[in-house]
Amino acid sequence: MGKSTMEYVDLAEFDRRQRGIERHVLAASLGGLAIGLLGVLAAGKGPGWFGHVYDPYAYLALALAVGASASGFGWALLTTFLAAVATLAAAVGGGVIGGGSRFHLIGGSVAVLNWTLALLIGIGLLAYVTRRSDRWGDYAAGVIGAALLADVVDRATPGFIGGERSFWPLPALLIGAVAVAVVIALRGSAGARIRALACTVLLTGLFAAWITVAG
Repeated sequence: MGKSTMEYVDLAEFDRRQRGIERHVLAASLGGLAIGLLGVLAAGKGPGWFGHVYDPYAYLALALAVGASASGFGWALLTTFLAAVATLAAAVGGGVIGGGSRFHLIGGSVAVLNWTLALLIGIGLLAYVTRRSDRWGDYAAGVIGAALLADVVDRATPGFIGGERSFWPLPALLIGAVAVAVVIALRGSAGARIRALACTVLLTGLFAAWITVAG
């Protein structure tokens, strides 16, 4: 009797876990489609800074949420990838409906598009690692902040891969402040936040120095 009850509880828990995974995969795909379609609809409308903030940071926010809520590292990889592909599918679908190509809506060029996809998947995986309460979680949060700030530096630097004149100063400063806030929000203690922010500052400084030397 006791053994049967235990088996039933285990099966019920397994079923709840599987249903949760299914809902997470569906939510990641639908979220990617929604974010992509909103980007298509909003392209060229509203103030100029809105486009620079939405693309790619709305997509990165989705990847962060998807990765942080995944039930495992492999699921974080899969769902983040699905969200990114769904975003691209929405952009392409919007282009077909509108009678033109919409690949330029995400990133603005092939090089920036590839960078954005790599950043999306990387952010999703790192977001999952931030669920750890040890130093690895701190470092993962720091790398997320550094990746966001590196993208800001990249876009705000003329002549670099994603250089955009209109991105500086307001959109760059806004996203930079949000990146720091994200790092702080991802950690639960003062010591963890200090380690994460130190990692962010160090890696961002190295990236900025590399841009200076390369330029």
